[in-house]
Amino acid sequence: MKKLLYFFISLIITISPAISYEPDEKINISVYEKINPAIVAIDAQLPDGVSAGTGCIVTHDGVILTGSHVVEDCSDIDVTMYNGHTYKAKIIAKMGKTRDLALLKIDPKTPLKTVSFGNSEDVKVGQKVLAIGNPFGFAGTLTQGIVSRIDYTKNRIQTDAAINPGCSGGPLLNSAGEVIGINQSIYNPDNNISNIGIGFAIPINDAKKFIQNANLAKK
Repeated sequence: MKKLLYFFISLIITISPAISYEPDEKINISVYEKINPAIVAIDAQLPDGVSAGTGCIVTHDGVILTGSHVVEDCSDIDVTMYNGHTYKAKIIAKMGKTRDLALLKIDPKTPLKTVSFGNSEDVKVGQKVLAIGNPFGFAGTLTQGIVSRIDYTKNRIQTDAAINPGCSGGPLLNSAGEVIGINQSIYNPDNNISNIGIGFAIPINDAKKFIQNANLAKK
């Protein structure tokens, strides 16, 4: 009887169809699995609480790109990897609030996965984008949308991909998994801290210049 039961179970497993994903789903899954190991959650201790954000690992030895407002006036910084490992970080370079970029350094025991940079000059309104972040502490959250607008005056990429508190410093990605922007802020005219579909990212070419000026050029 047991042999017969095992036979039917194995038969069901054998004939069960493999999960089939749509082409767009495959892109999302591929980008996430490729990039998420290079994304970290950041918790910076402030005098009156904690500033939460996201960061992108840009060198194998632990240099992390994030937003300067995430670590502004902080006394202690914890960086949590996708696998739950936590490191203490120090600030090694920082720009002003207008440019809003900072570099942190951790000391990992083994080489880390890193992000790849795209070219923000190639960004087009209407193209699909993905964002990975740490909204409200939900680390490793993937959202998608499009480039809604390019603000040439303020030098910002506008997107409707969901960006919420905790996503600052995280990557805005193209379909190839390249970082084309660093998520910075959302528009909230009614003082609602949640996303309403208008978010902004700093073009990655600005970040690349910042990294180069800090003598930490990656690629």
